[in-house]
Amino acid sequence: QVQLVESGGGLVQTGGSLRLSCAASGRTFVWFTMGWFRQAPGKEREFVAHINWNGGSTYYADSVKGRFTISRDNAKTTLYLQMNSLQPEDTAVYYCAATRQILHLMSASQWFEYDYRGQGTQVTVSS
Repeated sequence: QVQLVESGGGLVQTGGSLRLSCAASGRTFVWFTMGWFRQAPGKEREFVAHINWNGGSTYYADSVKGRFTISRDNAKTTLYLQMNSLQPEDTAVYYCAATRQILHLMSASQWFEYDYRGQGTQVTVSS
């Protein structure tokens, strides 16, 4: 079993930055494919970013490409999401997710492909 705990959310002004963290329990973190998703009020959950087990492959939603960076530190069993140039439309609860599967691009953006999910952290961007 893997437990995921997100942190780093908060209130930031338009154009600001935040770095989210997702701490994972268990020594098998290195084998997990990881992803970030978000859900805004009244909207469906959407894919944000994906990273493979060693960080050598990343994949982003078009809406965050060039502004967000996903990374991981396997020694610390922690996943990160650096968010720059934040906009009000980035306001959402952000979730990290993990799976032992190797996901191809189409699968990597699907919430149901991930076996483990965190509780989420709120990000609010004020205009």
